[in-house]
Amino acid sequence: MSKILVTTVPFSDKNTLPLEIIKNNNIEYLINPLNKKLTEDELVDMVSDFDVIVAGTEPITKKVMDAATNLKMISRVGIGLDSVDLLEAEKRNIIVSYTPDAPAPAVAELTIGLMLSLLRSVQISNVEMHNGRWKRFLGKRLSESTIGIIGAGRIGSGVLRHLQGFKSPKILLNDINQNSSLNEKYNIQWADKETIYEQADIITIHTPLTKKTKNMITKSQLLGMKEDALVINTARGGIINEQDLYDVMQAGHLGGAAIDVFDFEPYDGKLREIERCILTAHMGSMSIDCRIRMEIEATEEAVRFLTNQSLKSQVPEEEYAVQRRGL
Repeated sequence: MSKILVTTVPFSDKNTLPLEIIKNNNIEYLINPLNKKLTEDELVDMVSDFDVIVAGTEPITKKVMDAATNLKMISRVGIGLDSVDLLEAEKRNIIVSYTPDAPAPAVAELTIGLMLSLLRSVQISNVEMHNGRWKRFLGKRLSESTIGIIGAGRIGSGVLRHLQGFKSPKILLNDINQNSSLNEKYNIQWADKETIYEQADIITIHTPLTKKTKNMITKSQLLGMKEDALVINTARGGIINEQDLYDVMQAGHLGGAAIDVFDFEPYDGKLREIERCILTAHMGSMSIDCRIRMEIEATEEAVRFLTNQSLKSQVPEEEYAVQRRGL
């Protein structure tokens, strides 16, 4: 009998359909018994008997695949692939699929919420009020801000779409591929990253984590931003250097930051000391509807594979090419 290891948590909490799909196909399964993001070694100890992993963001490395002697497929609940060694999977003929569209609406909306919170110092006012202090903060409006978006894929373009409801603020857009259809829909200005760092009041990151984007923003880029600039990362930990961000903010530069993703999760670092830095626990995709959709799509794809049906969301060759080129 085929066996599925579900490593992502939570799973099937808000909708039991993903679990029902597995059961109705008479497939054995195990849901992550540690109920947390697994380390490489924890995953190694768990994977030996399973044909498919329905995966979160835990590291599925060569070491893990060496231990997973029966593994034939990885079905990612989500879009990011930096946690999966695609080239090692390819060598072993392990199929990899993902759910690229499902999380995008939730991440884009959270990004807009973080922009508004930072602009109006909502998080600081909340702490002040809970400590019995009535203090009002003067802020800015989105419509009066210059917004820099780095990465114009599913999520970045979603943020761009939402921003149209705010009287079309000035938007600087950067991506390695300039999508001409965005020019036709929106009033945008394509810009290099350096221009965005220098001119934007709000800078939001929506790129994958690759060798090229690892530490894309360090102390040099942060100090090149406006003194009161706001920085948001809902993409992947490691794109902004966390130590450099702490040093720069501790020294008084930047008006605020909002970080949802970290190098090591759960996060336990110095940014907790910075009051004007909003920290959230990798919650970008954690809206009920998007989470359910991600789990259903990943589970359906796993069951298709195990029941010899055509797959719908295999990772495309271009994603393998990125790792192959070391980008």
